[in-house]
Amino acid sequence: MDLPVKTYRVTRADLVRYAGASGDFNPIHWSQRFATGVGLPGVIAHGMFTMALTGRAVTEWAGRPDAVAEFSVRFARPVPVPDDDEGVEVQVAAVVKGVTGEGLTQLNLTVTSLGEKVLSQAKALVRLPG
Repeated sequence: MDLPVKTYRVTRADLVRYAGASGDFNPIHWSQRFATGVGLPGVIAHGMFTMALTGRAVTEWAGRPDAVAEFSVRFARPVPVPDDDEGVEVQVAAVVKGVTGEGLTQLNLTVTSLGEKVLSQAKALVRLPG
């Protein structure tokens, strides 16, 4: 069973807010000149911000944050964020793979941006409503 795809828009303003909340002010997340200077395609979203968006999708599907028993990802590809008002979209999709003996639902997650998988081995164990 597939769960509805969740789509989140990420702008440079979101990266500034996340940097302030997380304390991660690495210039690859705000300076185009620095990011391209180290070989990136431009300013990129924080990996943990991308993971947090995925976690938000999981908690939305589960109905509440405390329904998430396990959640893990690997970072596969950066999410370039253009310097415009549109930003970039991150899509989170999930497939139910089964239910454990404890009643937890196993989700395999696919997280993409600009048609590329940005997180790999993303999965969660949740107690889904109903």
